[in-house]
Amino acid sequence: MNCPNSIAKCSKRCANRSKRAAQQADFPAACQLVAAMSPCPCGWRGDPSGRCRYSPDIATRYLRKLSGPLMDRIDIQIELALTPAELSARDAKRGESSAAVAERVAAARDIQLKRHGKANRELDGREADDVCRLDADGEALLRSAGERFGWSARGHYRVLKVVRTIADLAAADAPSATHVAEAVQYRRALSIA
Repeated sequence: MNCPNSIAKCSKRCANRSKRAAQQADFPAACQLVAAMSPCPCGWRGDPSGRCRYSPDIATRYLRKLSGPLMDRIDIQIELALTPAELSARDAKRGESSAAVAERVAAARDIQLKRHGKANRELDGREADDVCRLDADGEALLRSAGERFGWSARGHYRVLKVVRTIADLAAADAPSATHVAEAVQYRRALSIA
C-alpha cells in the first residue's frame, strides 16, 4: 500500500477497502495523524547558537519533501521553537489543568453533536459554510490568509472547521475574527527561518 494514497483515501472516505483474491472488505478507518519533523536534516535550523550546518537551500529542499496534497490534509500545523534550558518545566508557569481542558473539549463536542449530529471534522463543505458563518471582519481575515498562504479549497474548509471548533471551545454562539486569527496561526506554512 502506498502510504500517502492510503492517507488521502482514509481522510476522504473514512474507510479502507481491501481487495484480495476476488473478495472485498471495508474496514472503518477514522484516523488521526500526529507527526513531527525537524526543520532541516541536522535539526538545528534557527538555533541561536548557529549549530545548523546546512544552507537555507538544503533546508528548503528538505521541507519540500512533504507534498502539498499531504500537507493540505493536516488540519493543524504548528512550528515549535527550541526551548532554552533556563525555561525548564520546573520553572514554567502552570496553565490550565488537563481536567479543565478535558471538560471544555467534552462540552465542545456535545455542542457539535447537538448542532449537527457529528463532529466538526466530519462536516462537508456546505455544512461547514452553514455552521461557520463569519462576520465581515472574520471573512476578510480568512480570505486574506487564504490568498497569502495559497490555500486550496480543501485547505480553506479545513481552516473553517478549526475556526468553528475554536468557537465551540470558547462556548461562543458564532465564530469571530479572533477565532479566525487563532485558526490561521495553526495553519501557517512551514518556514525556513
